[in-house]
Amino acid sequence: MPIRVGVIGAGIMGADHIRNLSATVNGAEVTFVADLDAGRAAAAAPPSARTTTDPSELINSSEVDAVVIASHDSTHAGLVLECFEAMTPVLCEKPLAPTLLESLDVVEAEADIVAATGARLLSMGFMRRFDPGYAALRESTRLRSHGEPLIVHCTSRTVASGPGTSSETAITNSAIHEFDIIPWLLDSPITEVAWQAGRSSRHSPGELQDPAVMLLRTADGTLTTLELFLNAQYGYTTRCEVVSEGGTAALPEPAALVVQREGHRTAEIPADWRPRFADAYRLQLQAWISALERGEPAPLATGEDGLRASQVAQAMIRSLHSDGAFTKVIY
Repeated sequence: MPIRVGVIGAGIMGADHIRNLSATVNGAEVTFVADLDAGRAAAAAPPSARTTTDPSELINSSEVDAVVIASHDSTHAGLVLECFEAMTPVLCEKPLAPTLLESLDVVEAEADIVAATGARLLSMGFMRRFDPGYAALRESTRLRSHGEPLIVHCTSRTVASGPGTSSETAITNSAIHEFDIIPWLLDSPITEVAWQAGRSSRHSPGELQDPAVMLLRTADGTLTTLELFLNAQYGYTTRCEVVSEGGTAALPEPAALVVQREGHRTAEIPADWRPRFADAYRLQLQAWISALERGEPAPLATGEDGLRASQVAQAMIRSLHSDGAFTKVIY
């Protein structure tokens, strides 16, 4: 029997998870979809799936074996805790929660379950760990193929920021990916951070300072630069380069189509993250479902990983409000 999955949130991310689970992931069946917008839930759900506007109904349904949470960040912690009460395995999109206290509550609640039953229920959706490019970059770095790493350069650009985005939520929602992937890549925790910004784009709404440059120092002494530009207008771009003592290694720039014509070479740039990380999302979901089938812990990021990323985010926000001073990460 397939693993029956309920998906909470039928927006861009949730709908993409539903398509993957229904068409590209073996051993899964989407049986229930929840969204506050009933029409959106119905549009995203497979024909045989039930829909609801009440996520609690989905979590407690006898027709659901596991849950994917892809709803608004502010709902993550509460929904994960409901899944714990139902003893239902859950894959939660990043971040674990918008605040550090909520993240701590979730991790402590899972620790109680592990102590009582041995069961680990929570997996985090830091899908870059499953991206073939990042995996190759990590292997190269671990093998010290080009010597000891010295500096890592990251770039993350999107077309436009979402409604209500602030400098703080840009950190907790967008930069959070690097807060997870850099310690994973270097096998060294982030110990201090700093936030800086210069001129802000005229396309930046409200008080959002965009672009911003963030500095991350890991325990091994490596310094990482992150340029986060949410209103870059031209498309979606993610880059990562590891500069080592004897050479560099960088992610390739994937392109679906390259055209050469009349003395020019052009390549299409995706409008959002889905084409760039399609393989990563598919591989992550397959790893999760396969682990559930075998009754084994899923090889995904854990709640503790989500908590550590939240701790880095809070340190970065403190730097933001301290004129960009280097700020220690408190674990």
